[in-house]
Amino acid sequence: MEKLRRIVNQIAYTPKSQALSTLSPLHLSLIPLLFLSSSLYKTLISFRHTLYHFKFLRKHRLPVPVISVGNLTWGGNGKTPMVEFVTNWFVNDVGVSPLILTRGYGGADEAKMLQRHFRGTHVKIGVGANRATTAASFLHRHGFINPLDIACFEEVVPKTRVVYDKIGVAILDDGMQHISMERDLELVMVNALSPWGNQHLLPYGPLREPLTSFNRAHAAVIHHADMVSDESLSEIESKILNVNRFLPIYLSVMTPSHFFKAPNTACQLHLGVIFEKTVLCVSAIGSPNSFVQKIEKMGPLYVDRLDYSDHHQFQDKDIKMIKARLENLKNKFGSEPTVVVTEKDYDRDSKILGGLDPFEVLVLCCKLQILNHNGCSQDSFKKLLTLPLSCKIHC
Repeated sequence: MEKLRRIVNQIAYTPKSQALSTLSPLHLSLIPLLFLSSSLYKTLISFRHTLYHFKFLRKHRLPVPVISVGNLTWGGNGKTPMVEFVTNWFVNDVGVSPLILTRGYGGADEAKMLQRHFRGTHVKIGVGANRATTAASFLHRHGFINPLDIACFEEVVPKTRVVYDKIGVAILDDGMQHISMERDLELVMVNALSPWGNQHLLPYGPLREPLTSFNRAHAAVIHHADMVSDESLSEIESKILNVNRFLPIYLSVMTPSHFFKAPNTACQLHLGVIFEKTVLCVSAIGSPNSFVQKIEKMGPLYVDRLDYSDHHQFQDKDIKMIKARLENLKNKFGSEPTVVVTEKDYDRDSKILGGLDPFEVLVLCCKLQILNHNGCSQDSFKKLLTLPLSCKIHC
């Protein structure tokens, strides 16, 4: 299954103009089947949107503002870091208790990471495929606040103050395709390292929806913007603006903050801890290149890597493979190498990584930041986040 995923992923991210010259006969033999499946998928999502448009299917409306953080392609777009960024802002700067609604897909690694980050705070995290049912349960249990009851959203409140423990806003993680729920703000994340692939829909391409779906968005955020050239950024922006020329476009980056030594999450280590060391990057995320590039910039002696499919569940055979690679690195460089993983990989199954003992396992922690770009800044992005609250007041 892992091999098949890699093959499909390679086809999806190979530009159409290069397909014949770069893909193997095996890859090319799969294209007709993938193309047919993609055409069927396109028909199904179009039919589904039609049913909601003409109200044959009902959309759920929550009594609090809903902010959706989604994307148009699979994996590596920065949805979860953006959910965390938005959540932190509502809690710390606005004084509103958010409810995060997430599917818990792929071992619930993202949900586990969010739960660990927000443990002991006013943030609620609802996990489940049926977001409306999950939201109803949390709203019934904790209650909710009408925006009219909150003094003023435009003024920053003291960081020690939160407006009640009642829910004031819902944040829909991976929400763009979850059209059964009404939302007041639609944020679309785009991976700058691999934005559109061959521009086909799943499974032939990486697109979960056509690019015309940018017309439903209130803002686009190009993630990993620091890892591509200005020319590449301009091309991505042009593609988006060709669909929706009035759409605000923001740039975001993941800034490394520290490591922690697994399994001790409280043991924070400086980023320089891997300087001049031999490192093996192990990841099962949507954008492994961004992870490896960040590690390379920290000055290690040598960086090796093992990449798995997004949300891959590590098995005993994977641990054996990782340990074999570590032994090879140890013999080659004469010192014990260090394993570095992402938080998402750690939270997916922290126990199985214990099987790498006696090798050291470090977990890289990063925070999302908004860059200043063409008048779109972190401050203007935060003002954008208040629009759903103001809308609820005036509607």
